[in-house]
Amino acid sequence: MNCFKAYLILLSVVFSLPLVSHSQELPPVLTFSPKDYQADNQNWSITQGFNNYIYIANNIGLLEYDGEHWNQYPSPNQSILRSVFFHDQKIYTGSYREFGFWEKQQSGKLKYHSLSEDSIDFIGADEQFWNIEHLDNWIIFQSLDNIYTYHIKNKSLKKITIDGSITKIYKVGGDLYFQIVDKGLFKLEEGEPALVSDHDVFKNNAIINLYTHPTDVLVQTDTKGIYTLEKEPKKWPSSSNEIDDFTVYTSLQSKNDGIVLGTISEGVVFLNPNGTIQKQITEKETLFNNTVLSVFEDKDANVWLGLDNGINCVNVNSPISVFNDDNGVLGTIYASLVFEEKLFIGTNQGLFHRQLNNPKADFKFVEGSKGQVWTLREANGYLLCGHNNGSFIFSEDEFRQISDLLGTWCFKTIPEQPDLLLQGNYNGLSVLKKTNEGWVFRNRLDNFDLSSKFVEFSSSNEILIDHEYKGVYRLLVNSSFTEVDTVYQIKKLDKGLYSSLVKFKDTIYYAQKKGVWRFDSKQNEFLKDDFLSRLYSENVYTSGKLSTTSGEIGLWSFNKNSIDFTLQGKINNSFRLASIPITSDIRGAMVGYENINHIGDNRYLLGLTQGYVVIDYEKFLDSNINESLHLTSVKYWQTGKEASVLDLGTSHELKNKTNNIHFNFSVPYFEKYFISEYQYRLKGFIEEWSSWDEKHEVAYNNLPFGDYEFQVRARIGERYQTETKSYKFTINRPFVFSNIMLLVYLILLTLLFFIIHKVYQRYYKKQKLELQYQANREIELKQLESQQEIMQVKNDQLKQDIESKSRELAASTMSLIKKNEFLGIIKDQLQQSKPLSPNAKKVIKIIDKNINNTDDWKMFEEAFNNSDKDFLKTMKSKHPSLTPNDLRLCAYLRLNLSSKEIAPLFNISTKSVEVKRYRLRKKMDLPREIGLTDYILEI
Repeated sequence: MNCFKAYLILLSVVFSLPLVSHSQELPPVLTFSPKDYQADNQNWSITQGFNNYIYIANNIGLLEYDGEHWNQYPSPNQSILRSVFFHDQKIYTGSYREFGFWEKQQSGKLKYHSLSEDSIDFIGADEQFWNIEHLDNWIIFQSLDNIYTYHIKNKSLKKITIDGSITKIYKVGGDLYFQIVDKGLFKLEEGEPALVSDHDVFKNNAIINLYTHPTDVLVQTDTKGIYTLEKEPKKWPSSSNEIDDFTVYTSLQSKNDGIVLGTISEGVVFLNPNGTIQKQITEKETLFNNTVLSVFEDKDANVWLGLDNGINCVNVNSPISVFNDDNGVLGTIYASLVFEEKLFIGTNQGLFHRQLNNPKADFKFVEGSKGQVWTLREANGYLLCGHNNGSFIFSEDEFRQISDLLGTWCFKTIPEQPDLLLQGNYNGLSVLKKTNEGWVFRNRLDNFDLSSKFVEFSSSNEILIDHEYKGVYRLLVNSSFTEVDTVYQIKKLDKGLYSSLVKFKDTIYYAQKKGVWRFDSKQNEFLKDDFLSRLYSENVYTSGKLSTTSGEIGLWSFNKNSIDFTLQGKINNSFRLASIPITSDIRGAMVGYENINHIGDNRYLLGLTQGYVVIDYEKFLDSNINESLHLTSVKYWQTGKEASVLDLGTSHELKNKTNNIHFNFSVPYFEKYFISEYQYRLKGFIEEWSSWDEKHEVAYNNLPFGDYEFQVRARIGERYQTETKSYKFTINRPFVFSNIMLLVYLILLTLLFFIIHKVYQRYYKKQKLELQYQANREIELKQLESQQEIMQVKNDQLKQDIESKSRELAASTMSLIKKNEFLGIIKDQLQQSKPLSPNAKKVIKIIDKNINNTDDWKMFEEAFNNSDKDFLKTMKSKHPSLTPNDLRLCAYLRLNLSSKEIAPLFNISTKSVEVKRYRLRKKMDLPREIGLTDYILEI
């Protein structure tokens, strides 16, 4: 029982042992802290399931990782989840007195189904299920005391009672092995334990795993290494015991027959197929914790580590190797070079080197090189080092200074003078000369003192220099290279921060934010290179630094989302552009000082601020990305309320108020340096694709009603792009625009149109009537006008008649007056003859009779009535007391005759007329202030 007790202690105690780690180039490692996945520290088991997502048994439940974000499903009975296993679209899990499986729902969420709930009575009081395996049609659940088998087809559950305590179960080929503490190694045969070996090695040591081998089955112990499974076990490999010092808690055999050991306090150890240590990764390098509780290899050969605190994913097959300098021993790398089978690294802390073909070897500091190293160059068997303190030479492990001019940026071979090198310094240019003792300082060039960081020869005595803040200069140098004769500043060329100047394939290129220009020596000017300018765009630009290397790849540039480069054509001398999708954030290089160097085969070293990475380009080309894009969840909600989840497999109709929708999507590709980018659009709302971005979720708020189709696609660099995923949904019209309401609106609208029609009909009818009335009125008016004209004519005629009658009346009246006057004169003459003769009296009597002739009055009255109708009637009606003589007097006064003119008509004197007038006034009862004639004329 001693080994079992020790094993139990390993489950709960994290040993704190001193770590020993050599500097080494390691595969990239993804790190997830408990804060990242929002769960507890310990992770006991790992598997890969639906859509190639990763599932992890954590202290508080099941974790799901889709390549972009984590989901958490609480443990069914709130206990620690110890085991997880994927088979046939089900995720099986085991915990304290509970085991079952999870199924994926249409919404993308998992739903749990218990298998042990109905059998809880025959599960031990303290059983926890630590391991799950699949064998034929059975799912095997293992606790420390018993084994339970679940038949997949008939759903039956069987308990296999074990006499003793079990540490783990191991599947090898078609057999299931397990260790019974202090009894040895067993396997299941016909549902019962069968002893395989009771050798002391297998009785007294905790067995961690079993591996297949071409000739043997290998047994992994916790502290004693690996043994062969045979009657007399032998250590494996027989030539080495280097893994015996590790305390192994978990392990696996990888697809390439290598072995991965998860240890207590010493990280993870990788063994090659022959059993020797290939690499070890600990917390000192990149692990989040040194105690490994679970190990799993996914379909892309990534090794997942469930740690005592956190999770790691080791990209074992990555074309990228990483040298981490988290402790700052090397510093920021500015230059690298392979020289005499050694890898030299120039950093801000000095010059370091190690053997090129021994990645495990430590870097050694070159004595005397402390300080900033800017550049390294091999020249005629010597290593030249451009340093902040000047120029140095390294040969036969000797490092000595050859120039004390401060700051050497670069070394350039002078055309046609192979024994001379031109140096670009902080303050101008200088020349080195090769001698029998190596390179020595010769002279400084006069007449130019600007910092010369980027220097290239355009001809044997013409130099181009780029100064980031002042621009590009063209220098003409004398033949002896002692002074600069002429300095031209190329003003047509834009200057820019992080710009650079480089010679590639005998052409000088200048690069900055707006593109790449090539120097035309015939025209002595820079011309825009449209092809290479495709390396840059303003939205991805980080640095204009161009680097050149030997090998298939020639020219490198460094952008926000990738490292771009040119590839040499296989048939002709042309080249094409390609890229590696390593973002600027991940690579962590010093902006403006990016450096890359070919170190052999197709391997390229990229200097970073904390170490370096090595890119195996051939391996990169051979790597195959075959991951699908998945919509992981679709949520919708009403503003101010909780979100709900939609099924992923069908389209949906949403109520108008729930017009906010959120999409999550991912590509389950677990590579640290190669980041997935996404592009999406919502047809029916935004037709244009978004720009490529690492953002793996998007929300649309307050969408109007209508039909929509969300489309998303992904890419990983330029070599892989997924098919487009789509999701259709409809946001219904609001109730006020629903079909019922539209029918109501249609009825109301029809009714409204009918009413309007009737109103307009009445209106137009009224208008018609009014028009008819106006037309009739106009006709009537015209008729009236015609009648008025006729009446006017008649009136004029009547007036003429009246005037005529009046003239006749006046003439008649005047004739009567003249007649009476004449008769009066005759009468007077006759009366003057005394005595009167009888004849005279007879004549006078005739005269008087003639003067008072009533026929004359009747004739006058008739004429007067024709001229002034109803006057006499009116006078009679107003003044009934008037006599005919009074009316006669009124008629004469109406004609405006004077008393003198009236007297003859009455055959009386004028005085008598006045008396008559007086009496008439009294009968009429006229006031004194009203004239009789005026009154009569006004009637």
